[in-house]
Amino acid sequence: MSPRSSVPTPVRRGLAAAAVATALVTLVGCTGSSSGGGATDESGSDASPASSKQAAAPASVTLNVEDGATVDVDTQVSATAQGGTLGEVSVYSGDAPTDKTTVPGSVDAAGTTWTARDMLDPGQTYTVVAAATNADGRTVDQRSSFTTNDLTLDQQTFPSLQPLRGETVGVGMPVVVRFDIPVEDKAAFEKRLEVESTPKVEGTWSWISDTEVRYRPRDYWPAGTQVKVRARLNGVAAGNGVYGQENRYTAFTVGKKVVSTVDVGGHSMTVRVDGKVARTLPVTTGKDGLETREGTKIIMEKFTVKRMDAATTGVSEDSPEYYDIPDVRYAMRVTNSGEFIHAAPWSAGSQGSANVSHGCVGLSTANAQWLYEISHRGDVVKFVDSPRSLEEDNGWTDWNESYDAFKKGSALG
Repeated sequence: MSPRSSVPTPVRRGLAAAAVATALVTLVGCTGSSSGGGATDESGSDASPASSKQAAAPASVTLNVEDGATVDVDTQVSATAQGGTLGEVSVYSGDAPTDKTTVPGSVDAAGTTWTARDMLDPGQTYTVVAAATNADGRTVDQRSSFTTNDLTLDQQTFPSLQPLRGETVGVGMPVVVRFDIPVEDKAAFEKRLEVESTPKVEGTWSWISDTEVRYRPRDYWPAGTQVKVRARLNGVAAGNGVYGQENRYTAFTVGKKVVSTVDVGGHSMTVRVDGKVARTLPVTTGKDGLETREGTKIIMEKFTVKRMDAATTGVSEDSPEYYDIPDVRYAMRVTNSGEFIHAAPWSAGSQGSANVSHGCVGLSTANAQWLYEISHRGDVVKFVDSPRSLEEDNGWTDWNESYDAFKKGSALG
């Protein structure tokens, strides 16, 4: 039998373990990083602080309106999250958020700031509730209640819109916004006027006065165009302590392209529908001294029956030119000053041969009815061969100037 080694087995195991440990320490020291394995204590537990996940700091929300504050109606409410992202934001008036979009808004691309799209109503108490969530999924809420200053009706300007909602109009129809109290800060208001059309067309706003702004496309609306108009003016400062009274909306459809030409000297009216001549009608227009004005006009109003009193155009009742006809049929207004296209059976003998009216276009009853039934507000009527010019803004005269000239009336340049 061979003699046993002089080194006991337990001692040899200890030396081997020590050698392995030395090799591990040397390996760690050579790498210069603990990413390949953490240092351990004698018990074998992980002692590296990098392996412990630290809790994320809680998120917070800042509102731009303080709790209990009183603010102006043109305040644009906003909420901003720190250390997280915004969740739901509600701005509502009353005791409960029955409609969480009372004041609509949107969050930015970063998901940290919500901004109200609209302004506020006067004399109301609003509540803002905003939630933010941190990286750990913990959510915090921030709430604020505030009141808006009250306003009198003299401090609010009401916008009325044309065309009417659901109306079908002609290709020359402008969008018309009128105000009952003058607007000084036209740029602030124009920024809040939106026109969306399908198909998309180029267009511009132009201020006609302090109380009226109109929109027209570069060229006539294409037939069949669908148009939406939004006037987000509620609470917007108009200047001089006046604010917009309401948001307004309308949507309309453009019908067939009906463009007519009235030849004043030739006593005729040629009606084209979608570019093709539909009919040429004999007419009479304004006599000497009361000539029908030359220029491009737009049908502004339609009446199956209209009373026509010369006194409304400044003619005295004792004048030989005075008239008062209670039942003029198929009347369509084309100027503010009182020019209409209408049935005039009393002048049938002159239609097509002489001008005998006070400035209106007179047709036979049958022809007037036909024209009335195919026409819409916004249809274009061009008047040619007249010695009298159409005054600016005597009706919707926007098509009598170039698009670039019309655009100069925009407050936004």
